[in-house]
Amino acid sequence: LLQVEGPLLQVQLVETALLNIINFQTLIATKAARICEAADNDPVMEFGLRRAQGLDGALSASRAAYLGGCVATSNVLAGMRYDIPVKGTHAHSWVMSYDNEDKAFQKYAEMMPHNTLLLVDTYDTMTGVKKAIEVGKKLRSKGHDLLGIRLDSGDLTTLSIQARQLLDNAGFTQARIVASNDLNEDKIRQLKAEGAEIDTWGVGTKLVTGDKQPALGGVYKLGAIQDAKGQWHYKMKLSDDLIKVSNPGCLQVARTTTQDLLFNEWDTEPPQGTLLLQPALENGVRVNAPTCLHQSRDYATRQWRGRPTKSPLVLHPNLEQMKHDLLRNYSFPTTA
Repeated sequence: LLQVEGPLLQVQLVETALLNIINFQTLIATKAARICEAADNDPVMEFGLRRAQGLDGALSASRAAYLGGCVATSNVLAGMRYDIPVKGTHAHSWVMSYDNEDKAFQKYAEMMPHNTLLLVDTYDTMTGVKKAIEVGKKLRSKGHDLLGIRLDSGDLTTLSIQARQLLDNAGFTQARIVASNDLNEDKIRQLKAEGAEIDTWGVGTKLVTGDKQPALGGVYKLGAIQDAKGQWHYKMKLSDDLIKVSNPGCLQVARTTTQDLLFNEWDTEPPQGTLLLQPALENGVRVNAPTCLHQSRDYATRQWRGRPTKSPLVLHPNLEQMKHDLLRNYSFPTTA
């Protein structure tokens, strides 16, 4: 993912910060991509601010989720800082703060006539849908329309089918049905397989906390070190766990339509394919203009959709040979 070259002290100082930033956001972006894939082109909104690990974690998660394919966030600060579209609905507390649900819906529609999406399950879902329809009729009389409803509990398949029928029968065929309630990619696939009439997915806790894999085990390892005479020496970490054996050299990745090829830039001509690692800083100075988040998101989406289901990472034969040579020449300590 990243190649760093410099004085040993300096490159070790940035290790923790780089791992913290890259591991967490890679984890969340990947989770978002899986959820968006399960949604099968339905819009997915990130709703995780209140469940994320602290404010900075929430901002990073919102950024990464958008990069991974989410269309919007409920995190207003992330929207301002990263230019991410901000979308959401009112909370249950909005409804509960009024004497009745009808008044709560009507007041929200008066304040948000262009964005009236009503949370209908505070008391009884189907009753809430019917009240939302009445508010929608009043909106239409004033030249606006009901954007949709949100379901946040119960049997989402049955409720969404019933809600869709009520909305369609009342003439609100374009009103969207948004679902939330501890969703992840597995739950979304299940709901779609059951025929749920859900147009948009609001995913929070299980997105921003990396449900099922709460941490990404990315590592930062020394590949080569230069001695006082300017000679480079390749380094490789050994381990009884094969997955922890590191790759030596100044590493680069060439991407083709079938694989990602890892190779050592210092002893191998660049193979065919796109070189994934591009210069960012040289001698402490940025060498390329920063890529805006929207461009990065578009690139990530194209890469995700354009890759084969199984796209292996392969070591170049030269790199494989180097690993074998280093292992063969390594002097293991003896024990008494």
